[in-house]
Amino acid sequence: MGGLVAALARRCQWWMLCILAMGLLASAAHADTPLQGASREVHAGDTPQILLDAFRRGELQAFDPRLLQRFSDDDKGTWVVLQPQPPLVSEERVLTIYPPPLSSVTLFDARGKTVTQSLDDFSPMAHGNGRLAYRIGPDVPASAPILVRFDPAPVRTMPVSFQLQSWQEYLQQDAHWLVFASACFAVMLAMSLMALCLAMMLRDATFAWYAGYVLCYALIQGLQTGYLFHPLEVTWLAGSAALVSSSAMALSLAFAAMFMARFCELPRFAPWLHTPTLALAVGMPLVALLRSCQIPLLQETAQALISPLLIIGTVLLLLAAVMAAVRGARPAWFFLAGWTPLLALTALSNSQAGGTLADVIWLSDACLAAGAFEAVVLSLGLADRALIMRRDRDLVQGLADNDALTNVLNRRAWAESVSRLLDSGTTQPVALLFLDLDHFKMLNDRQGHAAGDRALIAVADALRHELRPHDLLGRYGGEEFVAMLYGVEQAQAMQVATRLCRRVHRLDIPVNDDGLVLSVSIGIAMRVMEDNVESLVDRADHAMYRAKLAGRNRARLDEKLETPARRSWPRAVEGDRRR
Repeated sequence: MGGLVAALARRCQWWMLCILAMGLLASAAHADTPLQGASREVHAGDTPQILLDAFRRGELQAFDPRLLQRFSDDDKGTWVVLQPQPPLVSEERVLTIYPPPLSSVTLFDARGKTVTQSLDDFSPMAHGNGRLAYRIGPDVPASAPILVRFDPAPVRTMPVSFQLQSWQEYLQQDAHWLVFASACFAVMLAMSLMALCLAMMLRDATFAWYAGYVLCYALIQGLQTGYLFHPLEVTWLAGSAALVSSSAMALSLAFAAMFMARFCELPRFAPWLHTPTLALAVGMPLVALLRSCQIPLLQETAQALISPLLIIGTVLLLLAAVMAAVRGARPAWFFLAGWTPLLALTALSNSQAGGTLADVIWLSDACLAAGAFEAVVLSLGLADRALIMRRDRDLVQGLADNDALTNVLNRRAWAESVSRLLDSGTTQPVALLFLDLDHFKMLNDRQGHAAGDRALIAVADALRHELRPHDLLGRYGGEEFVAMLYGVEQAQAMQVATRLCRRVHRLDIPVNDDGLVLSVSIGIAMRVMEDNVESLVDRADHAMYRAKLAGRNRARLDEKLETPARRSWPRAVEGDRRR
């Protein structure tokens, strides 16, 4: 898992460097034809000639086309006149409107022709990616004013800017933006799909809530930038961009609330904010349903509620994340690191809709890059959370499986491990050793239980170092140990058991003042096909008692395995013969 986190971090850093470089290319300044602009609301009876005459008389409201300009939201629309300024070049040019508005925009050229485009228009004409684009042929005089009409928008309009570029400059800028946007959406999609896979594998809904949140944000950006329409040409969304976008905003906040509540552990670190956060997560989908219904009154009510609820919900999540982070929730810092830049850019974008920050043209692209950055940071946070959870599970599992005194497997964990091996269908030989310390009760009675505990620890450590890493050593109970040797024949098992007897005897753990030292008696059973854990242990236990009766400090095979020629095994260590 640690390697997975490191690999993910390296990949994310590479992605973010690529996105940053492409963002700089996409937002780089291009040489374009200077423009003067003027606008006026549409009046009844207006014609293109009337507007041009009014422009020449200076009756329209002037503005700088290079800066973001927000036009009227009335029911008739807005006229815009753009006057090219020197130096003028008679060549094919492209007028672009960025960011693309939700309303239809019509271009009236000097020859009397009209071209109408919208964000979800799929006519065969060339479209810009992330902007509306109108080709102006070389036969149109370079000094001729350009007349544009904005139709009424279904929702509040966002400010737009204008550029007049040569065809080659336009293609270069369009390609840069397309690569930049594709990288951002690819990062968000990849992080979401990875999270969904982890949600299914780990059965952790936190990853699913994260994926839902990132996908909703990607959907919002795909609609607002027009990426879903051009280049992806998702035709079934035509005419419903405003509805889908507002519903996706509500759902994204709901997913964010559910994700943050679990990811930042609100019940533990900010319990008094947990219930409001869940209420927000439940309420926002209801608002989205009302917005999608066919009853005009409910639609209008839901539309009116979305903006205030988004503000309230955003403040609530920010407060909850800060509170959890301050109180020690490590994941909350990841949430704040990924979410705060996006929150700040969203706030700036909303203020821009009110007419401020008119010169910050790149803010829309920055929101797209911030979405990819947030997806990466939160993915790192999820990986870090999964790593911590895995470490905690391993710690708990170790505490549950290991004997607290000797740190070898306890009886339950050892039996389960051996049972899994026996049930695996292996044909390799398996030997089971049952070990019982000699004179341990005498040691406890004469020196106390603390000395007995020290002896058990020393013996367990000696056995562990004598056996192979994959041999299963466990404490069966009291002064009894068990060891399963995998891939060991009968003769090898006897050699190992004899070596263990010698190793324990060489510890020189005194039992009494007469020179008696602690030793071990070992019984050996070889697995047959019908064996289970209980039958193996039972045969090895009986063999251990035979070793005790034979004088202790020795090993004995299961009686069924021992032939008369093998009855008299040499003692591991000459010494005490007392029973």
